[in-house]
Formats: sequence, C-alpha cells, structure tokens
Amino acid sequence: MSRRAAVLGHPISHSKSPAMHTAAYAKLGVDIAYSAIDLTVDKLPAFMESVRADGSWCGLSVTMPLKSAMVREVDEVRGAGAHLGVINTVAFENDGGITRRVGYNTDVAGIVEAVRYAGVSAAPHAAILGGGGTSAAAIAALQELGARHVDVFVRDASRALDAKAAATAVGISMALRPLTEAATAIAGCDLVISTFPPRAADALAEELATQPGTGAGVLLDVAYDPWPSRLAEVWHGQGGAVVPGLEMLMYQAAEQIRRFSGCDVDAAVIDVMCDSVGLPRRVF
Repeated sequence: MSRRAAVLGHPISHSKSPAMHTAAYAKLGVDIAYSAIDLTVDKLPAFMESVRADGSWCGLSVTMPLKSAMVREVDEVRGAGAHLGVINTVAFENDGGITRRVGYNTDVAGIVEAVRYAGVSAAPHAAILGGGGTSAAAIAALQELGARHVDVFVRDASRALDAKAAATAVGISMALRPLTEAATAIAGCDLVISTFPPRAADALAEELATQPGTGAGVLLDVAYDPWPSRLAEVWHGQGGAVVPGLEMLMYQAAEQIRRFSGCDVDAAVIDVMCDSVGLPRRVF
C-alpha cells in the first residue's frame, strides 16, 4: 500500500518541503506520496482525527501556525520537542500493532547543523528576531551551541510565550527586547537568527542599512521565499555571512525523511534534495 505524508500549515503554497521530500523518496525507492495541506489551528483537531482513521499515513511535517497546537494532537512527544512544547514533525510509529503519533522537533538539529557549517563558534553572542514557535527551536539550538544568553527582539511581548517557555526549559538566560532596538543591537552579534515570516523583516533591513557594517557575524534567515530576503541582502552587503533558510529546511527535512521512511539519508539523497530546490550542494 502506498504511504502518505504531508506538510501542514497556513499559508502553505510557498513550501519547498514537497519538492525535497518527493525527490528523496524517489531516490530511496520508497512509495511515499508527499503533499502540502493548507490548515489553520481551528481545523487541526478534525484533520488529525481523520488521519487517525487512515492507516496509510506515515508522517507529517508541521509549520506555522501549528507547531504549538500540534503538541495536543499527538500521543507522545520525544526529544527537544518534549522540553519546548513545540514540534514540527509527527511520525506514525507501530508499537505492537498499535500506531502511535509521535512528535519531534527537528528544527533544532536543522539550525545547529546549518550555522555550524557557516563557521559559528562555540558560545556565540546571539540574537533572535521573533518570539514564536521557530524561535523556541532557535533558543534550544543556541543552548546546544553553548550560548548562555540570548536577546529576543519582538514586536509584541505578549506573543513571545514560546520563546519564554523555551528559555526556561533549556536553562538559557533570555532578554525580551522591542524590535525597535534590533538594528543597533544585532550589528555586533556573532549569530542572528531571524524567525520572521517572508518580508516581515524588510523595515528592519532598511534601518540596518543605515547602521555601521555587520562585521563577520552570521545571519540565518529562516524565510526562504522570496530569496534573498531584503534582510539577507543588507547583511551580506555589509560584510556578514548569510545562511539561507533552505539550508536549515534541508537539514531538518533529512531527519523527517529518516523517520517517515525508515531509510538512511546519505550524500546521494542530500544531493537530489538540494537539486530539487536549487540549493548548492555542500560537503556533509
């Protein structure tokens, strides 16, 4: 029987996950049909109930705004997701003939691998733009990289609950700061992670363009459509290194593919994943 998997979120038409997953499954020779499903938080419970009754599902990728809400829809959460209360992956795992929906957060590993490759040193002086579900993974990734403190810049402090909870969970000091202070503050950082959706950081980018150069810092911008983002253009133009969001997406998708298919993801699979979205191949 053909198995099914999908990425869920709203909006979802821009997602590159279907291209990456489909290319990987074809290379692996496994019969998994992967699609994109536009789904809002209020529709999630009914969708997950329908999935429970359909034995063809093997996995779900979860993006905004569902990463926190999905925790309530799974049977168990493992790994970083259990501490963060935010997941981006649901694997359907068979346990003695019973299928369990198990949540994971592969965003953490995706961020760590992407910025390590870019040369980020241990215990970086770091900042995060945005306080939602992806910021929680970014905070956990920074803790894994050895950071002891992070500044999180947000428009609305009341919407930064995921970031606050993540900092407490992983034991990292966090300062919540208004976005109006970001342009001056992030110019001196070793690592900046923007978790804003596409174009949401454009105004900040224009303000940053009037500041002194960024130096040798690294920017990971998780938004990848359109690319380059205005923030990435300004950062690169001022001498900083930029890690595209597609690279993070590729690393976290590789872990999802392992869990959904049960297959190893080797360099040949990585190659076709990169080709599917126009991401330059790296040495992994």
